[in-house]
Amino acid sequence: MTDSHPLLTAGAIAALPEAVFVHPLNPKAIRHSRSLGDETGLHHLGIHLVRVEPGHDSTQYHVHQAEEEFIYILSGRGLAAIGADTVEVGPGDFMGFAPGGLAHSLSNPFAEDLVYLVGGMRLDFDICDYPQVNTRLYRRGLQRDYVDLDE
Repeated sequence: MTDSHPLLTAGAIAALPEAVFVHPLNPKAIRHSRSLGDETGLHHLGIHLVRVEPGHDSTQYHVHQAEEEFIYILSGRGLAAIGADTVEVGPGDFMGFAPGGLAHSLSNPFAEDLVYLVGGMRLDFDICDYPQVNTRLYRRGLQRDYVDLDE
């Protein structure tokens, strides 16, 4: 964005429309997000304010092979699946995921919205594995190719 400003006030953030994303490998994974990084002109970092409604997941259990990402819980509670463990997370909890590290996902089985800040790298190319559904994503720019690893 050429006319972006580095400051987004709380009021400006609240006024941003929420984009709804349904994960192609998990119809229960529905995120409502506002892209703070895009609004401030960031090109190498994606930073989003995300809301997950009760009974939904944030994504499909996955691990990035090239990109780092983080999650910081602002409000509500969730269940974080990290490797073989599932732990309850809440306000003030932080998770950081290195490339090729533990697979992870976040779900909201509780009665109130789960709200968090998520951020990560925006490399030109990434590979993302979804071990529970034996699928690999090859992403180059905006092109996404999902490959079934059973074949």
